[in-house]
Amino acid sequence: MDQPTSATSLAAARAHPETGAAAFGALVVANSALAFGPLFVRLADVGPVAAAFWRMALALPLLGGAALVAARRTRGIAPATPAPARRTWLLALAGLAFAADLGTWHAGILQTTMANATLLGNSATFLFPLWGFLVARTWPTRWQGLALLLAAAGAALLMGRSYQLDPRQLGGDLLCVCAGVLYAIYFILMSDVRRAMAPLPALALSSAASLLPLLVIALALGERIIPGNWTPLLGVALVSQVIGQGCMIYALGRAAPLVIGLALLIQPMVATAVGWVWFGETLGGPDLVGVAMIAAALVLVRREREGARPAETLPAGNPVTEEA
Repeated sequence: MDQPTSATSLAAARAHPETGAAAFGALVVANSALAFGPLFVRLADVGPVAAAFWRMALALPLLGGAALVAARRTRGIAPATPAPARRTWLLALAGLAFAADLGTWHAGILQTTMANATLLGNSATFLFPLWGFLVARTWPTRWQGLALLLAAAGAALLMGRSYQLDPRQLGGDLLCVCAGVLYAIYFILMSDVRRAMAPLPALALSSAASLLPLLVIALALGERIIPGNWTPLLGVALVSQVIGQGCMIYALGRAAPLVIGLALLIQPMVATAVGWVWFGETLGGPDLVGVAMIAAALVLVRREREGARPAETLPAGNPVTEEA
């Protein structure tokens, strides 16, 4: 009679792990870095899908090298085991989902405002936490519900003045919404992978899986592939993929989906600051109130201790705990 209860407890522990300081810090760094992605894409002189291809291609040698170094350092600590077929398929699907996400989002960035692209492209803010609650078969606690409401209101205030539903930008807006859904699917797949794999090899392999689909799509669309200016592409590869996604994949499996989802709202916060510094856009009272509300939501979920203890989150001897 205890087995169903144990299974439910394990599902809840995996869906709502306790978010440590390292994971929370990684989320802050990840979303701060990812907020610069739209700027680099707009500065690039190649097509939007081609920019996504170069983001992967230029980052992959660094990610692969770092993964090999980490594997050598942990050799002899954790036994080497072949990757199960299920994990291989999950990595392949995650790579395809991420390729589709980047391709649609980068295309949307060029067809709508940066504000719309940032807000709509991060609709995983609420989709990924919803998945976490469904897996755990639980409802949000009172404090978690309050955090969600604060985050939603803060996002509305932060982006409200610049958000537009313009028929001329409808195509770009729809692409960014689609990208947000694909981003949530990528998170779901990678959170499963991360329970059995360290962050660096997980990110390197999923990035490799997305490389060929992005190149094929860019060629099929007739986009310019070879850039004249490599600086924006190096920026999106290093800042967005290596730093941003590297920290994000590290946090997956170590932070609750609710915390990860709400932390995505750091991106429009940073994007607002980038617009202020880069384009001279002034910050009004609603912007500052929105930032404060999102910060309060993050503090609430950070202090929430409804999740499982760290020892319960991952099985003993799991490669993630030894290699991450």
